[in-house]
Amino acid sequence: QVCPGLRTPQVPIWLCSLCSRHGVLFSTNSLLLSCWRAERLFHLHFYSGQQEQTKPTHLTIDTHSHHWEEEQSEDPSSPGKRRPPVEMAIRTKWAGATVRWNGTDPFF
Repeated sequence: QVCPGLRTPQVPIWLCSLCSRHGVLFSTNSLLLSCWRAERLFHLHFYSGQQEQTKPTHLTIDTHSHHWEEEQSEDPSSPGKRRPPVEMAIRTKWAGATVRWNGTDPFF
């Protein structure tokens, strides 16, 4: 028997399979489950268990950012325009969101 807490989590959590690796995205803000206003600017934690992750990863998600606020690059295929798979996974839920890694180098 699965306890109700596992069937209905108290905080948002997503299991991710990215590039044949697994990770967990989660937030400690339970309002993300019930209040759309909480989705304006919020924080997610990412844990992959990979050797590349040397410290906790704390991401800031801004769903109301504008494309001109991002760094501009002349060529869309240049490395500056490529996004880590974690960011692309986040954008499947929040299209166009800006993801800040807060001092952590994107490792995934």
